[in-house]
Amino acid sequence: MEERAVCVSCPHRCILSENKEGACRARVCTDGVVRGDSYGAVTSISLDPIEKKPLKRFYPGSCILSVGSYGCNMHCPFCQNAEISQVSKKEAEYVRMTPKQLSEKAEQLVSCGNIGLAYTYNEPLIGWEFVRDTAKLIQEEKLHNVCVSNGMAADAVLDEVLPLIDAWNIDLKTIRPEKYRDWGGDLYTVQNTVRRAAAGSHVELTTLIIPGENDSPEEMEEISAWIAGIDPEIPLHITRFFPRWHMTDREPTPVQKIKELTEIASQRLKWVYRGNC
Repeated sequence: MEERAVCVSCPHRCILSENKEGACRARVCTDGVVRGDSYGAVTSISLDPIEKKPLKRFYPGSCILSVGSYGCNMHCPFCQNAEISQVSKKEAEYVRMTPKQLSEKAEQLVSCGNIGLAYTYNEPLIGWEFVRDTAKLIQEEKLHNVCVSNGMAADAVLDEVLPLIDAWNIDLKTIRPEKYRDWGGDLYTVQNTVRRAAAGSHVELTTLIIPGENDSPEEMEEISAWIAGIDPEIPLHITRFFPRWHMTDREPTPVQKIKELTEIASQRLKWVYRGNC
């Protein structure tokens, strides 16, 4: 019988035979061990305004060097970055960069207003080893680490990266467990990540409002109530959807809907922002 290994980086717990990749398309079984095959593979790099992450209440007005790779452990039909997050190594266009090279580049850009490094664009925690190794060097340079994540990470991964990350933006896509399952995720894992990150780091959350999926007033009441139960000062970004990838069968979210949901969330949360409006 062919030997297999279990990937324990996220709740999918993919069982992989030799040279096979997991659901994220970035973790591969090699010599009986599951590793991040995307280590050092950079598909996107840019000096961005911190507000683009989006982070509104973490060094506003500054910039941050932002880097992404390929792959994601969710498969949302409305994915905004499908060209890099829904592809594998053989389909991705990338350059190799070491943690040292990235930390040096971040340091060089301090004179341009850079405050550190953001792991973003695809799902960074499927390549948590690279995040960990790079974040340690960024921390040594007295710069800031930012992680933009879907929150689908196992506790063992969080144990490795939480001490290194200064600020998070985490997607809270819905408060419905069955909808998370439809999109390849797990609500309870995401909620655990939010709780653990908020206990020691700056956290902001983003909910992309998709017409007919998660846009009811009742759901926003539940989302904001759950966040307020952790900390009513956690900022929430309520963001407008535009047709993407496999979800081009509906119109962009009406701006009036975003305003309505923002008013609902503001009844419980101190900081609520409208995105893509």
